Amino acid sequence: MAEYDFDLFTIGAGSGGVRASRVAAAHGARVAVAEEYRVGGTCVIRGCVPKKMLVYGSMFAEELGHADNYGWTIEGKSFDWAALRNFVNADVDRLEGLYGKTLASHEVEVFAERATITGPHGVKLASGREVSAKYILVATGGWPAMPDFPGAEHCISSNEVFHLEEQPKCLMVVGGGYIAMEFAGIFNALGSEVTVVNRTDRILRSYDEQIVERMLHIAMGRGIDFKMHSQIQSVEKLDDGCLSVDLGGANPVKVDQVLIATGRKPNSAGLGLENAGIELGEGGEIPVDEYNRTSCESIYAVGDVTDRVQLTPVAIREGHAFADTVFGENPRTIDYTAIPSAVFSQPPLAGVGLTEAQAREQYGNIKVYSSDFRPMKNIFSPHAERGLYKMIVEATSEKVLGVHMIGPESPEILQVAAVAVKAGLTKQAFDDTVALHPSMAEELVLLK
Repeated sequence: MAEYDFDLFTIGAGSGGVRASRVAAAHGARVAVAEEYRVGGTCVIRGCVPKKMLVYGSMFAEELGHADNYGWTIEGKSFDWAALRNFVNADVDRLEGLYGKTLASHEVEVFAERATITGPHGVKLASGREVSAKYILVATGGWPAMPDFPGAEHCISSNEVFHLEEQPKCLMVVGGGYIAMEFAGIFNALGSEVTVVNRTDRILRSYDEQIVERMLHIAMGRGIDFKMHSQIQSVEKLDDGCLSVDLGGANPVKVDQVLIATGRKPNSAGLGLENAGIELGEGGEIPVDEYNRTSCESIYAVGDVTDRVQLTPVAIREGHAFADTVFGENPRTIDYTAIPSAVFSQPPLAGVGLTEAQAREQYGNIKVYSSDFRPMKNIFSPHAERGLYKMIVEATSEKVLGVHMIGPESPEILQVAAVAVKAGLTKQAFDDTVALHPSMAEELVLLK
């Protein structure tokens, strides 16, 4: 008989956990996964996938607003939030099914219940069953961080926003990160009155300041109200169902809904890690080494629960590297430099590599090339919004250190630029490339 019930027991069936389990099984391991909610994790179930679909739905509203300039006459147009919400959630169901089929096709046993760690090789399921595993992988992701103030129970997080019964006519979004900016843009485009509350005067801190300033200017032009240096003191639910929000001023703000989007924290509470001698970091993160191993030799962790880089593609790569290292006899680590990222605001912004401020701090002598232009598509729109592309290079070699942009389809364009940054190409390589005209992407090879 085998010494353990499984070679690998994964806690959490999100992007990282599913990839690790599938690859480990392909290497011949006997694998089980426990997931207390739904297979697919944050990204598929309550994050980037359904949110991007809401972005598409809201962008259609913008197109309808100036359809006449395209020659279209659309009579009796109206928006039904429930129809969009239900379509998005139905596709989430479809994707969850595909993830389940992927695990099943690799003969991974799935336990639809919570699991906790009882020791270096022990796991206890919520049903009471205890199993053993040679290795345990924690891939429980992150969870919305909710502030503590009177009336916080009346607010929602990004988990609940996908299931709202009605579209809020007046929405307050609390936070200055990408989740806050994306939902503010979605509901603003759909016609809601949106107010963003942020405790500082900076939003999207990890992105290039000039690009963020452009986004802020455009968002304000579209009607989003920003209240900087503000914090909620309390929230009171009124008899009519609306919320009265005290921001510390003379007059409270009345809204239909308050969305808290102040960040996410590692979802590590109550996992029993202490039973294996694993101590959490100050933010609740699980410390791991370059091979994703914790302080306990038989327990590993990947994804947002480690709080390294909170991005789905990173969790997937970490999960794959773990499986190859432990079960594939191919030790692999992850390179966390030049990871592209985007904010699906309206318009979206994206970046890879060093921002201008970071490059000046690290290199001192740099050059900045840019293109400030009005995308051809925006000519049809009443909004005179301009795109902005920036390239940061080391002054002497002109090696590209970072590329940052805002404008229609920026994330789609940035992905290819990220290859160039990762490869260490120079500005000359862009200059030597013939432009694809007419396109927005051609601005990358025409930067001055």
